[in-house]
Amino acid sequence: MSLNRSVIGILLFTGIASAQVVVVRHAPEISMPARTVDGNSPGVWQDGRLTVYTSTGTPSSMNGASIFNLSVGAPPIVDSRAHFPMWIESVWRDDDAGLTYGWYHHEVPVCGKLNAPEIGALVSSDGGRTFEDLGIVLSSGDAVNCGAQNGFFAGGHGDFSVILDREREYFYFLFTNYGGPGQNQGIAMARMAFADRANPRGTVRKLHQGEWDQPGVGGAVTPIFRAQVPWERSNADSFWGPAIHWNTAIDRYVVLLNRACCKTNWPQEGIYITFGTDLSDPSTWVTPAKILDDSQIGFAPGYYPQVFGVDEGDTDTIAGQSPRLFIKGVSKWELFFEQKVIPDPDSEPDPDLETDPGDGEPSDRPWLDLP
Repeated sequence: MSLNRSVIGILLFTGIASAQVVVVRHAPEISMPARTVDGNSPGVWQDGRLTVYTSTGTPSSMNGASIFNLSVGAPPIVDSRAHFPMWIESVWRDDDAGLTYGWYHHEVPVCGKLNAPEIGALVSSDGGRTFEDLGIVLSSGDAVNCGAQNGFFAGGHGDFSVILDREREYFYFLFTNYGGPGQNQGIAMARMAFADRANPRGTVRKLHQGEWDQPGVGGAVTPIFRAQVPWERSNADSFWGPAIHWNTAIDRYVVLLNRACCKTNWPQEGIYITFGTDLSDPSTWVTPAKILDDSQIGFAPGYYPQVFGVDEGDTDTIAGQSPRLFIKGVSKWELFFEQKVIPDPDSEPDPDLETDPGDGEPSDRPWLDLP
């Protein structure tokens, strides 16, 4: 059987000394076996086996030898239902202590048919079969807006992912802020010291005006990618649902994003990508660029993009050169990452890099539509 690896597009980000190349190409289709995927689906390895969690308001699990060989497992049991409905959207395995930490999106009903999400923490001492709820660690300090017209949320923080930095100093949260003043809505960040992982309540700090000084519960945020049209409007235009991983091929943090635009009920405009080199410095993130248009996804709604590495030890938060791209639990694509050195201006030009070095922005011709 021949494998379909036809190229959909090539995206080139240029910097001062190097360029990050992202190739999107078709791949044989695989699907997560869970009945429905409704959020980021995080994974952890234990004893050579991969466990992937997904949720539809109630968490479920899948297990197998790799991302290509998963079967539905027993759903994890949480010791309290105080924060249900619950979507587990990030996990991390502390092999030294034999603990699995998780973080969840919880929706609080408000204003009749709307919700205001918040983010909480979990821990498991038995390999993720049962979890203790450690409580809410991120919530909005802004009043809910019962007049919001996006169809789902009246404010709150949610649709997120978490990653431990390379120095193992902080866990970083990338989340969507759905409420408050329009200039504060969009993709926001917070962090928690690695040492506080077992007792997270009151230890998370949000990024606000360049400082990590606002409390996780109730504090203010300054988004790294601001909503162009705020979420309370019927034509909201904003990135949401960031899914972050560290890519070993280019030594960069990579984030995939949804974009809702520009009418009610969250129509998906496309899938976007951005890169960063230093989680503590939001200025290192480059302007997001589209890697797939909604029309190229092939099903609706085309939410929840994430990568999943294909080698043992790879997950949704660490991947190599050719991870699979999943959208709503389905992968019909792979991404290919490569880093190229920008030639010295006095040397012969590289025909593969037909653009001037910039400041981390996508080049003027980021897409090359190939047959």
